[in-house]
Amino acid sequence: MAATVTRNGLDASKTDDVKAADWKSNLKIPPKDQRIKTADVTATKGNEFEDYCLKRELLMGIFEKGFEKPSPIQEQSIPIALAGRDIMARAKNGTGKTGAYLIPLLERVDSTKDYIQALVLVPTRELALQTSQICKDLSNHLGTKVMVTLGGTSLKDDIMRLYQTVHVVVATPGRILDLMKKGVADMSKCQILVMDEADKLLSMDFKKLLDSLIQMLPENRQVLLYSATFPYSVKEFKDKYLSKPYEINLMDELTLKGITQYYAFVEEKQKVHCLNTLFSKLQVNQSIIFCNSVQRVELLARKITQLGYSCFYIHSRMQQSHRNRVFHDFRSGQCRNLVCSDLFTRGIDIQAVNVVINFDFPKNSETYLHRIGRSGRFGHLGIALNLITYDDRFTLYQVEQELGTEIKPIPPSIDKSLYVAEFQIEQTNNENKDEE
Repeated sequence: MAATVTRNGLDASKTDDVKAADWKSNLKIPPKDQRIKTADVTATKGNEFEDYCLKRELLMGIFEKGFEKPSPIQEQSIPIALAGRDIMARAKNGTGKTGAYLIPLLERVDSTKDYIQALVLVPTRELALQTSQICKDLSNHLGTKVMVTLGGTSLKDDIMRLYQTVHVVVATPGRILDLMKKGVADMSKCQILVMDEADKLLSMDFKKLLDSLIQMLPENRQVLLYSATFPYSVKEFKDKYLSKPYEINLMDELTLKGITQYYAFVEEKQKVHCLNTLFSKLQVNQSIIFCNSVQRVELLARKITQLGYSCFYIHSRMQQSHRNRVFHDFRSGQCRNLVCSDLFTRGIDIQAVNVVINFDFPKNSETYLHRIGRSGRFGHLGIALNLITYDDRFTLYQVEQELGTEIKPIPPSIDKSLYVAEFQIEQTNNENKDEE
């Protein structure tokens, strides 16, 4: 009889093992990304997402989102954030910072409780929409209720939504502070505050809002700061509000390894002609083109359309509904080129973008860094092209010195393996054949 029980017990444990193996095979995992990845995301300790003892439902969301293995910032950040410590993390644009804070945040949120447990602050509306979508995708099997709230949209709709259950709020500072002051967004039990693009959130544009907002959170909250650059304002904030934060710095160099940078020396009146030449020579999957003013954004978009290329434009003076539509349509690949102001430099992640063009060269190295970071996302390859006039020559030199990078003169033809995905995949396949 005892033997029968033992055999049944073994059979039961085998069944459990089979079930455990089955959950992965039933996931709707996107096709594996075959493009080359740089050390910015591959220089890891070899950890797997399963190593962090995450809920299975969260792991399901992670794999269905196409996340394969933790990137360096995720490896360093996830276990510390899970332990409840404050974090001040500095990592390059496009290396997985969003996953680094959303994964531990979603693990710690209890979806059986009906109050706000986490607040994610971002500086721009487009980044709020993008981050909330990633959060919803990752929490697809968890039952976590995620809400996005941002300026330029209906306040009444946000108030109605907050009367229902919300666990995680992704927001721009002005709108969420307004809702908190009205007593609609109750943050009295909010245990986690995330500040993405923290340097921008702590600039003069938002600083007073942030001070008011943080006073309305519980004293024992956990604060997670993420950014590519940390100016003095961040240090001030850290000293004032963070409790013995764990500091992560993955910025051995400032620019992404996968982005090759070039400049073309032109006169102002030659810029459009130069851009036309570049379009005819390059194999653009999608491109983002930066101008230094709202007026120039609209003028350039009109010129590009007249040249016969598909083109959208986006800037801060457009109505929010129009901005949302442009952002969504460009993201879904309905247009090849997007002309924009610096509104679009923060955190925006469109994997298909392989070319960034500075039609107008930026005024400082920090803006330059964030602009070119729209290409070569998550360790992939891309190119950044800069149209330089006589007046820009000193700024170009200054950017190279401050970022410790080299911006080369543009060659007669650019090697497609530096920025075209198909050539990278072909190269990888050939290398694999050689190894066999």
